Amino acid sequence: VQLQASGGGLVQAGGSLRLSCAASGRTFSSYSMGWFRQAPGKEREFVAAISDSGGKKNYADVVMGRFTISRDNAKNTVYLQMNSLKPEDTAVYYCVAGPGYQNAYYTIQPGSYIYWGRGTQVTVSS
Repeated sequence: VQLQASGGGLVQAGGSLRLSCAASGRTFSSYSMGWFRQAPGKEREFVAAISDSGGKKNYADVVMGRFTISRDNAKNTVYLQMNSLKPEDTAVYYCVAGPGYQNAYYTIQPGSYIYWGRGTQVTVSS
């Protein structure tokens, strides 16, 4: 599976962006998908995850209520709608894919994901 993220850019605080991640391959619907991010000088952190069917979702506390993850299996695409953006949301955002969605703790572990996209830069100005 190859993942290509897009939709990043520069936005003012309080604004919105929608990230997309297009996946290659015919097995997209069998993978759980997620988003991680990494800001300069900081460790990579979990943002959101969604199960293969879309029925289960998990969010990091810092984005809960502002970000929404969704997927369209017919289009092999996962989305991250980001609203009320803050300067601290500035980071490179990575799309990930992996087998299974065991529980919330499982979804926040980078090792739960096999495939990683190249990332898209999101910059939020104050």
